[in-house]
Amino acid sequence: MPRLRVHNVSISLDGYAAGTDQGVDDPLGVGGEQLHEWFFATAYGKEMIGESGGTTGIDNRHLIEGDAGIGATIMGRNMFGPVRGEWPDHSWSGWWGPNPPYHHDVFVMTHHVRPSLPMEGGTTFHFVNETPDAVLKRAFEATGGADVRLGGGASTVRQFLLAGLVDDMHLAIAPVLLGAGERLYDDLGTLPGYELDRVEAGEGATHVHFTKIG
Repeated sequence: MPRLRVHNVSISLDGYAAGTDQGVDDPLGVGGEQLHEWFFATAYGKEMIGESGGTTGIDNRHLIEGDAGIGATIMGRNMFGPVRGEWPDHSWSGWWGPNPPYHHDVFVMTHHVRPSLPMEGGTTFHFVNETPDAVLKRAFEATGGADVRLGGGASTVRQFLLAGLVDDMHLAIAPVLLGAGERLYDDLGTLPGYELDRVEAGEGATHVHFTKIG
């Protein structure tokens, strides 16, 4: 059975997945870039930005595993870009340039839909105003039997956790304190319906794995 998976969602020690005041100059909010320092220290991360070298241990393995077997991605509008409210136009096409790293269908959850946006390399962004169940159904239909990856932001992950739709969740805890921003664990209590599977200490982050019970 195809699964909905969360991979490599970076959070701070105090549980924030992004800082405050997200904008063009601060895609992850003020101070939020610290959450991904472990990512860009790996060989996989450096390859993505056209550099060589980097670590090849536990952190790198998690990044590779996060892309394996994925046929579609779901994300929130805040992960797609900084524009809020009605789209003034359709010029914003994401943070990733003309050839985003997904290479499959990406479903962007938003209250303000717009036409689908095909990009180079096989990525097409679909803007949907539907329930998590309905969006997940569409994503599974697009994968051809592969798994679906759930990206950020924090509020999007919370919606799917509260609905019990996430099968596996991997969080990378960065050794920083943000103090404010978008907190992942708000309103989740003790994550009913999920159990802690394992914890691994990487070179730059601590990796925490949860699985759905039953």
